[in-house]
Amino acid sequence: MTDTAYELAQVNIARLKAPLDSPQLKDFVDGLDPVNADADAADGFVWRLQSDGGDATDIAVFGDSWLIINMSVWRDTDALTAFMYQGRHREMLARRREWFERVEEAMVTMWWVPKGHRPTVAEAESRLLHLRTNGPTPYAFTLRTSFPPGGAEPLAGEVPEGLGCPA
Repeated sequence: MTDTAYELAQVNIARLKAPLDSPQLKDFVDGLDPVNADADAADGFVWRLQSDGGDATDIAVFGDSWLIINMSVWRDTDALTAFMYQGRHREMLARRREWFERVEEAMVTMWWVPKGHRPTVAEAESRLLHLRTNGPTPYAFTLRTSFPPGGAEPLAGEVPEGLGCPA
């Protein structure tokens, strides 16, 4: 059972293969509003990062204009997983290689936040870098290797060369 004092934050970033206004990304861009509406209505959905445009495609991450970010907060991992692998989101997930570059480093991570906390992009970047450096820990983890709620502090250490997002 999930500790109701915490909610699950998740971030995923992706490196675009082409500009958002290109014909190659038209289906992706056209799918954003319907998929975001599905997320907003999903059981266990709490919050998502968005700009005035209604999505997060124009919010900078790692200072790289070819990266886009998706960040949200959910009741728990079950709620997030239920949304991810059904309906329009599943359809878009199946087509991700058409729109996004394949990258070596971790581009997705999760962490527990106190209920009501809304994570920042800087917080998400820190969690991703932590996962890349240390692998899954209670501070930053994956669906495959997750941890129960509870305030975890990051492990100390430098980010090894090459673990950031290449420009």
